Amino acid sequence: MIKVASYNMRKSIGTDRRRRPERTLQVLCEIDADVIALQEADRRFGPREAVLSSHLLAEHGDWKAIPFGMRARSMGWHGNALLVRKDAQILDCEAIHLPALEPRGAVMADVRVRGQVLRIVGMHLDLSGLWRRRQAHAIIAHIESCAQRHPTVLMGDLNEWTPQSGCLRDFAQHFDFAPTGKSFHARRPMARLDRIMASRDLEIHQAGVHESLSARTASDHLPIWATIRPAA
Repeated sequence: MIKVASYNMRKSIGTDRRRRPERTLQVLCEIDADVIALQEADRRFGPREAVLSSHLLAEHGDWKAIPFGMRARSMGWHGNALLVRKDAQILDCEAIHLPALEPRGAVMADVRVRGQVLRIVGMHLDLSGLWRRRQAHAIIAHIESCAQRHPTVLMGDLNEWTPQSGCLRDFAQHFDFAPTGKSFHARRPMARLDRIMASRDLEIHQAGVHESLSARTASDHLPIWATIRPAA
């Protein structure tokens, strides 16, 4: 069984409007997932440096950031980052360029975790429904164009408010959704903006929203999680 999680960490700015990276890390430690997709993991302006420093991760967490090498001081690409256990093996990784009016992207990595090879995709889609669908199609096409196939988990903030339509319907043709629940707004969850999806050679065992006191103050989104295993 492998535990995955997705978290729009809002650059570690909490609902109290204070930036506290150590609070974000506390939430990640509470979830204790093997693979974590982060959104808004980099600062927005300047060199786009990572909010969670490599020192902070090394000293206080059991994860390492997958190095995409897009910007020297960033953790990922357009704020999307992937964390894996320190003992996980990174087999391949790349950034995915998405069609967009504003800066958007996704990240993809093949990792070996607990003896299982998984393809992980992290994303943060557009506020516009039209562009979300274009981005969903681009991600699906990119995965299908890969020469080698692996069981695949997609995670992130899809920004889709309408259930079972738009980009959700596009992804549902290829992937199953984990029943995670409502994750936005953290203080009063009303919408399922954050999603975890798995290819059909994987089985989603359990899923949920992490609703600790720390999570309710660390970001405007609550983190979501799921446990998965190879399908029987």
